[in-house]
Amino acid sequence: MGCHPHLSAGGTENQPRLSPYDPAMTDQGLGSGSDHPGAHRSAPLDEIGCYLMAGAAPDPAEVIVEARRAEELGFGTAFVSERFNVKEAIACSGAAVAATDRIRVATAATNHNTRHPLVTASAAMTLHRMSAGRFTLGLGRGIDPVFDMAGIEHITTAQMEDFVGIMRRLWRGEMVAGHDGPAGSWPLLHLGSPGGGVTFDDHIPMLLCAFGPRSLALAGRCFDQVVLHTFFTDETTERAVRTVRDAAERAGRDPASVEVWACLATVGDHLDPDAQLRKTVGRMATYLQGYGELMVSTNRWDPALLDRFRDDVTVRSFLSAIDATATTEQLEAIAAAVPEEWLAPAATGSPQRCAESVAAQFDLGVDGVIMHGCTPDELAPVRDAYAEITLGGQDV
Repeated sequence: MGCHPHLSAGGTENQPRLSPYDPAMTDQGLGSGSDHPGAHRSAPLDEIGCYLMAGAAPDPAEVIVEARRAEELGFGTAFVSERFNVKEAIACSGAAVAATDRIRVATAATNHNTRHPLVTASAAMTLHRMSAGRFTLGLGRGIDPVFDMAGIEHITTAQMEDFVGIMRRLWRGEMVAGHDGPAGSWPLLHLGSPGGGVTFDDHIPMLLCAFGPRSLALAGRCFDQVVLHTFFTDETTERAVRTVRDAAERAGRDPASVEVWACLATVGDHLDPDAQLRKTVGRMATYLQGYGELMVSTNRWDPALLDRFRDDVTVRSFLSAIDATATTEQLEAIAAAVPEEWLAPAATGSPQRCAESVAAQFDLGVDGVIMHGCTPDELAPVRDAYAEITLGGQDV
């Protein structure tokens, strides 16, 4: 397997990017993390991550339970996605950082255009200081059909690049006066002093969930990390890594300074068969509902097969996310419409086989792997098998 140095909070192993607010303070704990009675901490595996409340999440309090469990298992980063219901990313991230004291927490992703820039900058700074440097602000383009229904403007590459620059300036304590750019126009933006002699000159890592070549190049130019999409083929992953690294080099950056996370659907056969179906077929079907053309073009799949999927009578009966609402019988019917090769880029089978698939991702050039689609408890057997591969008998 390939070399994969432990990830830092926004930097490389040799060049950690620490703000003046020292993340080493996390060793002191926040009084509510995983050192609660009976907790056992496994050896940290900073190069692997997991999502909290992956997919539909009817009970937002689960983020607290899952964050603590992810930390106990030694995951390096807990990622938080967002849905416009009870899964608002900033609130969930706040709960996750308050419930832990070591694991990093990253939104992956929220959108820059759903909040005023001062609200986003303040939220990120609050989480950064609250967590002693463990928070990463992750952004994405969003889903255009969802934006259309809500009357929200579509996101462009130029807007995101402009927005990153604004955030960097605000977090350095600068006043942004008379800004008029792709992200918007504002008379004055500034994070006011919280008092007590506190000033701002912080580096808060920023992450981009990227899909196509323009987003990947943007990540290489100005983001600290990039998360690739689930169900990327090996060829697509290698191509994506090259795009990020090449863009970073053209921008005068060290290509290795941009951390690339693969997002690998990890669904072992130790799970209930119905759960396996929902976490593979259901999840893929939901992606194809929202942005099937992008999935197909990025992986260079046959678009005629996407048309066949969308023409399926069961698929056409859904107006909401398939993974959240389909019955097992409906998912079995939908499975016949999803090409098997489209589901192949995933870690499936025994926990050992899943762990081998996770380890193999590093040979494609990524720096970290997100075991996607399951709760930390569901991932525990895979995590243990992966630790055996990488740490041998040193896991504690």
